[in-house]
Amino acid sequence: MAKQSRDDPMIEPIPNSSLSMLFEEASEHMSWLEQLDITEHDYLYIEPFIQKGYADWKQEVSELPEIGGARWFVANHQGAILEADMPILPLVAETLTASVQTLQCAVRSFEQHSCIAVPVFTRTKGQLFTIFGCVLGEGLDATVSTLLVKTNAHYFRACFYKRVEAWFVLDLLTIQKQAKREEHRRSILFQAVQKLHGKIDVDSILSEVFERIAGMYPDAKVELLMSQDHLSRDPRVKSLLLHGEQEHVCVRAFMEGRMLRKELEGAEGEPFLEIGVPLIGKQGVYGVFHLLLPQDQVEEVDLQLISMLADTAGTAFENAKLYEQSNLLISELRLINELTKRLNQSLRPKEVFKFATEELLSIFKAEYCCISQIAKENEHFEVMSSNVPSLSQKEFFPKDYGFSGLVYSTQEPIILSDYKAYGKFASKLMEDTDSRSLIAAPLIVRGEVNGVIMLSHREERFFSYENYKLLQVLASHIGLAIANASLHAEVRRMANRDMLTGLYARHYLDDTIQEFQKKDNNGSLIIVDIDQFKGVNDTYGHQTGDQILKQVCSVITGTIRKTDIAARWGGEELALYLPGASIEHGHQIAEMIRLRVEQETEPRVTVSCGIAEWNRDDEKISVESLFYQADMALYKAKNNGRNQTQIG
Repeated sequence: MAKQSRDDPMIEPIPNSSLSMLFEEASEHMSWLEQLDITEHDYLYIEPFIQKGYADWKQEVSELPEIGGARWFVANHQGAILEADMPILPLVAETLTASVQTLQCAVRSFEQHSCIAVPVFTRTKGQLFTIFGCVLGEGLDATVSTLLVKTNAHYFRACFYKRVEAWFVLDLLTIQKQAKREEHRRSILFQAVQKLHGKIDVDSILSEVFERIAGMYPDAKVELLMSQDHLSRDPRVKSLLLHGEQEHVCVRAFMEGRMLRKELEGAEGEPFLEIGVPLIGKQGVYGVFHLLLPQDQVEEVDLQLISMLADTAGTAFENAKLYEQSNLLISELRLINELTKRLNQSLRPKEVFKFATEELLSIFKAEYCCISQIAKENEHFEVMSSNVPSLSQKEFFPKDYGFSGLVYSTQEPIILSDYKAYGKFASKLMEDTDSRSLIAAPLIVRGEVNGVIMLSHREERFFSYENYKLLQVLASHIGLAIANASLHAEVRRMANRDMLTGLYARHYLDDTIQEFQKKDNNGSLIIVDIDQFKGVNDTYGHQTGDQILKQVCSVITGTIRKTDIAARWGGEELALYLPGASIEHGHQIAEMIRLRVEQETEPRVTVSCGIAEWNRDDEKISVESLFYQADMALYKAKNNGRNQTQIG
């Protein structure tokens, strides 16, 4: 191979066929605008382009010298003048008519003027779309004049198509811009759908919608007007007021279930668009998005996007709400189960009332609680448990008093959002605590109202409708627990009491004395026996004997202290235990009973009493030894003539 010089590089020639192909390909890409053309269907819209093309041509040729006083004009395809440099002469109209009819260059002369009209045809189909012409004075050669006008007509045609091409490119750019905006909107909607349906928290869903709208329209004012009892920390979430606002765009959007808009003016007259978009799910309308936007920032497609975003948010909101409610229901069932289990662990009414009060305050985050019960003896409400100092003591109220009376009479629960605005009932609970919110439910046992639970808070609208429903459920379980505890207490009372006399049974007295002997230092026991009781039964009958026994028991219970315990020891023998009492004090009590029995019974009977005392210093402390000593004292009283008291 020959050595190649740097100054004489070898260049391989490109074949002519390849150059031709490259040129043709480049021409194809460069001449796509030149292939753009108009048709007869565009003639209604091209007159502005003809006028602008004529103006562009005039601008381009303005620096050229005037030729023979030429006056130019342009007409549409029917010969109607669109632009002209002079008044329309009959000569011009005649020339235009000839050119339209013949589709050729027409020349007409009159006196010292001549008029030349040149038809201008489309690029591809060669259809007449305008006529370009000129009025000349004498002195110019006809052939030169015609060539001059045709040359300018050709240049005007180029200016016209330049305008059409510019409009077409602008239209393409507008379409491209709209396509990008549409793509951006769809992307926003797609991302919003993904994020909204990926959330199960109601507040997160609403925050996401607010962020999306703020991202699309930074100048927009957005708020959500909720129809439901939905508490939110977001200040943009507010309550929808339906009363007295029927014509408001948001109220109408809520009632009609569709997006509505209204044109407004700002303080300086700038146009705004007010939009109400309902937040809709399958089960109903939950609220309305209220938007205020500058009108120049909103297009029809924007409204469609906002509507689709609201629809998506409505479905996601409903799903999250259902999820929230299902979790709440599960939590409530667990709560009910746990509360019922713990309530049933105690069979003492006082403990049940106290536990119920503490649990209700914790569950509902209430500040105050009051549980009252109907007292059988006087048909009044009796406060059984409360954390309000003025109600903590056992207090009685008429059964028609305040909210308790309302619940008692209707057998229905109540919810009150603002006590101060209500003003129909007086309530010691609400007034003493300065509370404003209240929920109350009846305690129903065997179909009858047995009491009322009331919960209050100093904030207005504190309790929700879910709280109201939950309290109804819990009240039924608490009522059942109270009924069980009361029934158990009654059974215990019956088991510990003597049915004839109403005094305690002997086993209860034995157990009680044993408990006192564990913690006290001393105590006295009195055994009372009715003298010659068998003779009373034989003389007057057993019914009279029972009445005598009841009279003696009445004397005993009317003589002893509340802390003392009276029991039927057996038959006509009765026993009294006096906690912490000395034998001297016991002797005084026994004598008072003996004297009263002798005076107050009918038919008259007498009793004998035996007394014994135990002391912490005794060698042996037991119930049996105490009873033995008292029994021996009674035996001594009987043997010494009855109707007397002896100390063991």
